Amino acid sequence: MAHHRKRLAAWLLAGLVLVTVITLYQAQQTGRGEPAAAPCPQGAPDCPGPGSTGPPPTPAPSPDPSPGETASSTSAPPSATPPPGSSGPPTPSPGCPSPGACGFPDESTTGPRGGLERHDTGDMSVKTDGTVIKGWDIRGSLDVYANDVTVIDSRITSTNWWGINLRPGFSGLKVLHTTITAIPGKGPDNGGVNYAVSNMGGSSIEVGWCDISVFGNALSMGQGDLHDNYVHDIVAFRNKTGEWQHTDAVISGGGNKGRLTVRHNTLLNPVRVDQGATAAVGLFADTGVVSSVVVERNWLAGGAYSLYGGGPGATGIKVTDNVFSTEYHATAGAYGTATAWNAGGAGNVWSGNRMADGRAVPPPASP
Repeated sequence: MAHHRKRLAAWLLAGLVLVTVITLYQAQQTGRGEPAAAPCPQGAPDCPGPGSTGPPPTPAPSPDPSPGETASSTSAPPSATPPPGSSGPPTPSPGCPSPGACGFPDESTTGPRGGLERHDTGDMSVKTDGTVIKGWDIRGSLDVYANDVTVIDSRITSTNWWGINLRPGFSGLKVLHTTITAIPGKGPDNGGVNYAVSNMGGSSIEVGWCDISVFGNALSMGQGDLHDNYVHDIVAFRNKTGEWQHTDAVISGGGNKGRLTVRHNTLLNPVRVDQGATAAVGLFADTGVVSSVVVERNWLAGGAYSLYGGGPGATGIKVTDNVFSTEYHATAGAYGTATAWNAGGAGNVWSGNRMADGRAVPPPASP
């Protein structure tokens, strides 16, 4: 009997030791948890509410945007300073006061980068393939009947219908870091001028880092790569029939076989609607169906509508991450931000577009 009492006491003692060890282990593990939270400032947006027993839930991270898409609006606002090697930032943070202050092109980032030599060329034709015009201050216009012509770090002051015109059958034109302007009242169209750069050729051209003003339809083409340009101070004029000339910073008449890319430009149309203002970007089906156009990360202002999206039948139109500014009209354009949008068109995308104050711009109703 005494033997059994000793064994029972031993088992009880062992059980007590085991409970003590488990209790100490749990206390040790608890001590390794989160430190006590610091007092939460009154009114802080992430403070737990009354009765909460823990920190606020951590939101799930937004998925990384795939090519051609932007992160959701819950992401941190991007910096207004372009990263090295970038042609500019994504959509700026809300409250953007002006294009230049928010990383978009202006007079400080466009035009020639060095000294100029004056050339009174008049209305000159270029007929030699591979011609490079650099550092010229041209008083006249360039009519290009050649392939792979480059105009760079120059200035063109034209009183012709155009500043630079690429003729049908030719390709490879590049216009870079160049100022293209005209003299109001001195153009051939009843004192007006029509096209700063016109692409009548059958392939893409490149226009980049250019300062463009005065011309009624500044950049006119169905295909091309238009990037980092500053289009401003378009001048209204009546044409020879007495009608106000329609004005657009970028205009395309449709029917193009290649792609038109309009990326990271400042496109301003300050002309009054009753004097012919149409758009900052006008995609019109004048000569055929509009297709394969990218309008991305531009600062857009002015026009009847700031953007015409191609109209019925338009396909492959991607309008993403553009900023619509109210510097001329409360809705960017006199009648609204955008119109002529074919929401059901194959490959058409409207995403990430907003006003300069950060308000989202939904896609316009389809015509």
